Amino acid sequence: MKSKLQASLWRKMFLFVFLLASGCGYFQSQSDKDKEESKWPEDRLYNMAKEKLDFGSCGGAIEYYEKLQARYPFGIYTQQSQIELAYCYFRTDDPMMAITTIDRFIKLYPTHANMSYAFYLRGLINFGRGKGLAERWLPKDGSQRDPGMALESFGDFSEVVKTFPESVYVEDSRLRMRYLRNQLAQHEVNVSNYYMRRGAYVASANRARYVIEKYQQTPAVPAALVLLVKSYKILELNDLAADALSVLELNYPDHPRLLEIKAVTVE
Repeated sequence: MKSKLQASLWRKMFLFVFLLASGCGYFQSQSDKDKEESKWPEDRLYNMAKEKLDFGSCGGAIEYYEKLQARYPFGIYTQQSQIELAYCYFRTDDPMMAITTIDRFIKLYPTHANMSYAFYLRGLINFGRGKGLAERWLPKDGSQRDPGMALESFGDFSEVVKTFPESVYVEDSRLRMRYLRNQLAQHEVNVSNYYMRRGAYVASANRARYVIEKYQQTPAVPAALVLLVKSYKILELNDLAADALSVLELNYPDHPRLLEIKAVTVE
């Protein structure tokens, strides 16, 4: 019994010493690595970061981009490394750091050759912000979310289109702007519907009219016209209701709610 106990204690002591030695070895090697890299010139740090990025290791790239930024804040590689660092933050799900880095880049280097990409990347980041983890796997209608990020994203893509018309990012920016515009219009219709259900008919009419004036030729316009007609009828603004109804009939003669909205009467 005693010999078994002693054997067990020896095994545990051996394991402890082995782990301790392994840990010391790791920290020693890590310390040696840090000391060696602290002597690296600017171009070597940048090339290592770029190599990590090219192999898809954004986490590894961030380590070297951050070292580069800290040691050579005014170096010749600083400008380009900032925009690449922002991309890495974006890919590693750190949108706040990505936006902060891009904003600093835009402020410091307004004439940089990659400025169109900076605005495009910021648009992409804002495009995805506000989505929770569950929504990534079970997507829901984007018009149900707060429109703040969609508006910011739209502004970023709009900047690409207006300021950099020759950029390779213009075509995709236009497509995303169209999607966001449809989403923003539908959001306004959702709000108008909410006010209608709550009996706030003036607010409902104002939101519906805003869609018609601001977001022409979007899929949300017919629904906005229906809400506008209904609100005006309930408010007994008969002339305005008739005008809105005529626009609905003229432009959407096959709308499924046309007969229904014609039949709305105020009791």
